[in-house]
Amino acid sequence: MHPMRTLGAVAVAALLVLPLTACGQNANGVGRDSRRAAEGSHGGTIGLAMPTKSSERWIADGRNMAKQFEAKGYRTDLQFGNDDVDEQVSQIENMIAKGHRLIVIAAIDSGALTNVLDRAADADIPVIAYDRLLMGSEHVDYYATFDNFKVGQIQGRYIVDKLGLTKKKDDDGRKEPLSIELFAGSPDDNNTRFFFDGAMSVLKPYLDSGRLVVRSRQTQLNQITTLRWSGGAAQKRMDDLLSKSYTSAKVDAVLSPYDGISIGVLSALKSVGYGTAQQPYPVVTGQDAELASVKSIIAGEQTQTVYKDTRKLAGATVQMADALLTGGRPEVNDTTSYDNNKKVVPAYLLQPVSIDRSNTDLLVKDGYYTSAQLSR
Repeated sequence: MHPMRTLGAVAVAALLVLPLTACGQNANGVGRDSRRAAEGSHGGTIGLAMPTKSSERWIADGRNMAKQFEAKGYRTDLQFGNDDVDEQVSQIENMIAKGHRLIVIAAIDSGALTNVLDRAADADIPVIAYDRLLMGSEHVDYYATFDNFKVGQIQGRYIVDKLGLTKKKDDDGRKEPLSIELFAGSPDDNNTRFFFDGAMSVLKPYLDSGRLVVRSRQTQLNQITTLRWSGGAAQKRMDDLLSKSYTSAKVDAVLSPYDGISIGVLSALKSVGYGTAQQPYPVVTGQDAELASVKSIIAGEQTQTVYKDTRKLAGATVQMADALLTGGRPEVNDTTSYDNNKKVVPAYLLQPVSIDRSNTDLLVKDGYYTSAQLSR
């Protein structure tokens, strides 16, 4: 979909930033960035619209941003949409009515907020998309996220390496083809395609050559999505795949884009006897390094996850917002990849890290978890 990207140096990033003065004019003809700078360096309220409390990562994201904004002298209004689009729209409308200086949005449905984004623009309130690109609106100032294509590449590469597909066929007594089933994220989340395309950029050659086979034949993105990233929905689909396609064959790998989906997949696998010496678990990937999944990895169940330090993402978002509100230039390192069908949104991308049993200690070294949390 696009080539591998690396974080740019500040000097390069400065050259890539789109001019801010074209973002809009207020009723008096004064550029809104000039007006914000005139209002003072800090202060006022920042709206934080997070999608749900059902995932521990979104709770952590919201709290991390609130803490870091408040350390810079802003007040915060942190709201969780409970996976209900109408509720999230109502929350954002309330933020606009209260006159918040800026709103950070991690959308439940990336394409369902165009009307409320129009209202934010009418109220002269800038918007930063957080980890999920807001689609179909020109009123998205910036985007802060991880390199989502690379997340998928990491997951795909891990499967290839763990299954030994880089070796010659049938080395070490392996019998091929090996079987894999594919899961993707929510169809209303723009990241879903980035994760899937990144993984398929690695897996497709092995599928095309026949060394990997999807026994269910469900290989198209619209066949494998998981609404709202639901672990329950993933478990139900995996149950169905196992009963229809694996009565006399075993699953060697499952591409899962997110830890909550991975836990659902593992529950289905356990129910038909996986997890024993005679029938070990397949390779199961994941994302977000959620505590339950890290402990599952340590226990030898889930195989891998992708660690995205959301404290750093929160920090990047806060720096971006603070620069935007004080007349500065937010740092970006990608101005080509994130087209929301109305504009290419300038983005700042952070780098993800693969985690398996060999390096879970990195999470403790980084202070993301404590040793006690991982040993309970």
